[in-house]
Amino acid sequence: MTEHGPVLPIWICAGCSAPWPCSARRAELRAEYASAPIALAGLMRSYLAAASRDMSWAPAATLRRRFLGWLP
Repeated sequence: MTEHGPVLPIWICAGCSAPWPCSARRAELRAEYASAPIALAGLMRSYLAAASRDMSWAPAATLRRRFLGWLP
C-alpha cells in the first residue's frame, strides 16, 4: 500500500501534503496500470467525480487537469 493516498474530503496527499494525486502517486499509478491505461482513466474519472462533490468550490477545469490531465 502506498503512503501517498488521499486525505478526504480535502484531497491532499497523506504522504507529502501535496494536492492529490501527487507526483509520487501519479508515478505509482502509471506503473501499476502500465498495461491497462483505460482502466487507469476510469479509476481517475471516479476520483474526479468524488473530488468534485467534496470540493464543489473548486473550478471544474482545474480538477479535470489535476485528475485527468496527466494521464497517458
